[in-house]
Amino acid sequence: MEIKTDHCLSPLRSVRCLSLLATSPIFSHPSSSSVVLVFSLFFSFFVFLNFLPAASADFNVTAISFNEGYTPLFGDDNVVPYNDGTGVRLVLNPYTGSGFISSTPYQHGFFSARIKLPSDYTAGIVVAFYTSNGDVFEKNHDELDIEFLGNIRGKKWRFQTNLYGNGSTKRGREERYTLWFDPTREYHRYSILWTDTNIIFYVDEVPIREVNKNVAMGADYPAKPMSLYATIWDGSDWATAGGRYKVDYKYSPFFAEFKDLVLEGCAIDALQQLPSNDCYYRNARFEGKDYLTTTPSRRAAMHRFRQRYMYYSYCYDTLRYPIPPPECVIVPSERERFKDTGRLKFGGSHKRPKRRRGRIQRQPVIIPRADQLDDM
Repeated sequence: MEIKTDHCLSPLRSVRCLSLLATSPIFSHPSSSSVVLVFSLFFSFFVFLNFLPAASADFNVTAISFNEGYTPLFGDDNVVPYNDGTGVRLVLNPYTGSGFISSTPYQHGFFSARIKLPSDYTAGIVVAFYTSNGDVFEKNHDELDIEFLGNIRGKKWRFQTNLYGNGSTKRGREERYTLWFDPTREYHRYSILWTDTNIIFYVDEVPIREVNKNVAMGADYPAKPMSLYATIWDGSDWATAGGRYKVDYKYSPFFAEFKDLVLEGCAIDALQQLPSNDCYYRNARFEGKDYLTTTPSRRAAMHRFRQRYMYYSYCYDTLRYPIPPPECVIVPSERERFKDTGRLKFGGSHKRPKRRRGRIQRQPVIIPRADQLDDM
């Protein structure tokens, strides 16, 4: 059986090659070239295993259609369901961005979607997947953010996570990351788990950040019912290199696609702010889910991710927080990497968008100043 060298040296094909080598004459009649091939293969395979944060089966979740759980937020003509409503495409063009919102708010839950981001030149573009109650509690809202930040051609998408409780927008808790894959080539699952004791952000099945509720946080821990939002919009004034690179609409329209949408948890009556009739049943299902548990293997995957792909954490920004906020768990290897200070400092706030039919076209709150972003 012929084994092509380039086939074996590809990390993604190494597993197949291992099985071929096991029955190959290479092992029965070794030569210098075959030995080099074998060592190259095993080195490639070792690097491959250590490069990926984790490899595991998908969460046991039930997807719903767009019409079952969501409604357009703004830019209605740019909110385009597809595949019989199992997915939805958000469009940004020279006239408007777009967004959708869950039909009801939730008191804790798991919010998830498979997302594919725009490709090519995407500087200035922000794609956000987040929970908030800012339309109800404008002065003391809660929020959990995943924000994807576009880039110039040839540069990677970056993303950040953040959280606020009770309007604590001046105490930002940002972390920033890159990804180990190209988020424009295929769909990947991004998720927010919010319970009364902890918050976990996931990429696929890898937990990338966990915040445990701490008594010292007080009202900074999100506690009021929140809705799920997804938006695409023009963040030219800050999103890429501090506003140096703007959205270039000659590349428009820009598409962000969402499918396999998941809303699990306790739905709240939007008018009375009380649990819905099926909340007990929903909570019973929610409490048995595997995404609630951070197993040792998942915790190891989170550690690998944060070592390789996190490039800013507020917990290590001693210029901003000489004493780390109470929820921070200081990891010595992370502290060493950041040299006791973050590379970025954030501040400012969004201009409040105009209302539309009694609903705010709300975006996540924090905008860095122009001198506060790197060129990644």
